[in-house]
Amino acid sequence: MTCFKPYNTELLQINDKSLNLAKEYILGGELVGFPTETVYGLGAIAYSDEAVKKIFEAKGRPSDNPLIVHVHKDYDVGKLVSVEYDYVYKLREAFLPGPLTMVYKSKGMISPVATCGLDTVGIRIPSHEGAQEFLHAVNVPVAAPSANVSKHTSPVTAMHVYEDLKGKIPLVLDGGKCSGGIESTVLDITTDTPIILRSGLVTSEMIKSVVGKCEYSNNTSADKVRAPGMKYRHYRPNCETYLFKRDCVAEAQKLAEELTLQNKRVYFMADGKIAGKLSGNILPLGDTAEEIASNLYYALHKAEEVADVLIAFEVDTGSDVDVGIMNRLSESCG
Repeated sequence: MTCFKPYNTELLQINDKSLNLAKEYILGGELVGFPTETVYGLGAIAYSDEAVKKIFEAKGRPSDNPLIVHVHKDYDVGKLVSVEYDYVYKLREAFLPGPLTMVYKSKGMISPVATCGLDTVGIRIPSHEGAQEFLHAVNVPVAAPSANVSKHTSPVTAMHVYEDLKGKIPLVLDGGKCSGGIESTVLDITTDTPIILRSGLVTSEMIKSVVGKCEYSNNTSADKVRAPGMKYRHYRPNCETYLFKRDCVAEAQKLAEELTLQNKRVYFMADGKIAGKLSGNILPLGDTAEEIASNLYYALHKAEEVADVLIAFEVDTGSDVDVGIMNRLSESCG
């Protein structure tokens, strides 16, 4: 059983004072929760085996699930990785900083605890202003998964981080609610065709529009984990959940009525088109794919506060972003 050093966790707005404190913690081998445009990250200096081990311990994360390394927009990524294909530069120009993690061949500078012994490493340059301020302040690569207990819903506010990891880490930087709402797209760029390992806000069609080609990974659960989100169940709220197809509104409504008679607090979670057909408590997700992605984890956290049972519906907006949303919905409510 892991014994954690007890911390009096501080939750601080991002300013010069809190950034200096964050720098002290990171360079001293401690963990810091910080915002990005997708979800909050739990960061440690990526060079240090001991610091990175603290991430796995604080989260209860499986040791074969690699971490993404975050750097600021002016950092020389060439120190850490090799670029083998020219299309990589086009992708960088089009999407970075932003919600895209690119998996490169590693030069061996990053802790093998973070890479889980792989010869590749995922590098991310977040666009969130607070993330950039934090990464500039520490000026070292920061290994960071989402800042939550493993398998729990990813955090999109600083308070979500604080509630999950209070006492396990010394500091959470508050940069407001994350706008993107689901984790970054993870893209393998070590072959002549970029391969999506995890779907997110940068879609296959967007990538194809820049480099003319893109494929999805055909890895199975038996294969070695090459990126976060490829093997283990994630994102689950601490309440009973159901996931219905879009043409099963009547069945979902009947289930809600039966559960309500059992004195259970029942909430629906749905996009605008489905929500208009429902009667009862509703956690609305919005209408567009971007709105739904932005609101999904916030709604899942809200469900933990107000619901015993959450009844969700599949999403189909016609956008390629739906792939990433449905991945998270299936994991959290399926």
